[in-house]
Amino acid sequence: MATVTKKELTDRIADAIKIKRVAVKDIVQRFLDEMVVELAKNNRLEFRDFGVFEVRMRKPRMAQNPRTLQRVPVPAKCTVKFKVGRQMRDRVTKGVLPQRGSKSERTVPASTATPSSPPPA
Repeated sequence: MATVTKKELTDRIADAIKIKRVAVKDIVQRFLDEMVVELAKNNRLEFRDFGVFEVRMRKPRMAQNPRTLQRVPVPAKCTVKFKVGRQMRDRVTKGVLPQRGSKSERTVPASTATPSSPPPA
């Protein structure tokens, strides 16, 4: 699994739509900044088929220090929750490789099988 940076994404967009990289970088950064502003206002951001970002309040709780086993209070805090949209979920699911050892991984597609290949186990 590779990591794709904001710079790489802006370079791809700039190449695809033939706009200067600096302009695309500014647009992408402004978009991200506006997302943060809206989430800070406790607004919900909904992007159809992509997903929904919303701020959730986590309740205060008691935790335990694993080293000392002392109970420690953890205060309430805000977190951002992302719920994936249907189209993104479907496209990502189709693009994900099967897990190691799964039945689908052991099956050889007909297009890659050769007459001299032994049948799949």
